[in-house]
Amino acid sequence: MLYDNLSVNDRGHLEVAGLDTVDLAAEYGTPLYLLDEDRVRAHCRTYVEAMRKYFPEGSVPLYAGKALCFKGIYPVVDSEGLSADVVSPGEIYTALAAGFPAGKLYFHGTNKTDEDIAYGLRSRVGFFIVDNPNELRALNAEAGRQGVHQKILLRVTVGLDPHTLEAINTGRVDSQFGVPIETGQAARFVEEAMAQENLELFGFHSHIGSQIFESDSFCDQADILIRFAKEMKEKLDYTARIFNIGGGFGVRYVESDPEVDIAGNIREISDHLRKGCAQAGIPMPVILMEPGRSIVADAGVTLYTTGGIKTVEGYRDYVTVDGGMTDNPRYALYKSAYTVLNASHADQAADFTCTIAGRCCESGDRIAEEIQIAKPRRGDIIAVLTTGAYNYAMSMNYNRVPRPALVMLHEGTARLAVRRQTFEDLVACEL
Repeated sequence: MLYDNLSVNDRGHLEVAGLDTVDLAAEYGTPLYLLDEDRVRAHCRTYVEAMRKYFPEGSVPLYAGKALCFKGIYPVVDSEGLSADVVSPGEIYTALAAGFPAGKLYFHGTNKTDEDIAYGLRSRVGFFIVDNPNELRALNAEAGRQGVHQKILLRVTVGLDPHTLEAINTGRVDSQFGVPIETGQAARFVEEAMAQENLELFGFHSHIGSQIFESDSFCDQADILIRFAKEMKEKLDYTARIFNIGGGFGVRYVESDPEVDIAGNIREISDHLRKGCAQAGIPMPVILMEPGRSIVADAGVTLYTTGGIKTVEGYRDYVTVDGGMTDNPRYALYKSAYTVLNASHADQAADFTCTIAGRCCESGDRIAEEIQIAKPRRGDIIAVLTTGAYNYAMSMNYNRVPRPALVMLHEGTARLAVRRQTFEDLVACEL
């Protein structure tokens, strides 16, 4: 099994966190998102403990809600000691509705509108991560109108290619995110930020990409941030108190993906940062990280009901399911690899080669191609692993398909956290 919370019971059914997936599908219907809360908590603790051990006091992980944002996740990450990264007013609203402290929210976004900025300030978020000079000026003006002295970080791009997927590479100079160091624009960005009367600059944010398995790219990022911080100290007499080095640690979607030693990587990044700061003659800043995928991805499993097998003679066998790109668009977008199991016959050999196809009227509506599973029959439950991140978060109503329910698994019990959309929900906003 790909993860240690997966097993096969004496009925031959796949279990997640000790619960029978076939029984869960019967009780809650399919498609169905499952989220192992205990596994989420374990990942949170790994980050919190490692960052407390290896980074300066005050260093903390920020849960990146873009990976999975719903009310039920915020009490979990809050109780485990995380702050949170939010990228829209909708994410802010969701976190606050769940009782998450506003002061622990860090507000991202490449194009915050005037309304977004006003909402963030009214909500009293802890930090704005300012993406560009236009936002800086608008934020300063609105903070003045509201009588707020707002804490900020500046998003800078370090010009690195961490060799990840093109669509999730965010650290290059030519990027819509942040302001590049290489061109000299970031230095001017700092100087302008220091002059804003209603804002207080605490440091820099940088994000280089996602699905990164080693510490090397983060260490290269640290070198550039240290050089930049030293330059700002020498030229502007500015000392950065915070480096937010983003997120990006990878997870295993298939057996060939490596396992990531998160605590070991954090230790290596810390050692590199301390040595670099000492050599540069600058104090070691507080470090923030933004894990999202590596907190929730492998805690998630999606269940589908098989419609049957459709054979195109001389070509391939299709296994059709009652979901697809509406609940998981990642294959259509990125050709993302997944591990797929026949949950109804998880004890049988995976010797049937097929393509898993969704229900939408799109040729690209696939979950996986040319994979091997135990041969399914109509009504069998298909399980797709590692779907906790960017599945529910990216789900949609294309073809007027209602979004699935989400069930949280905790200490051997199941709890409905997000109900399944109804047909009435589909037209609720329409006049």
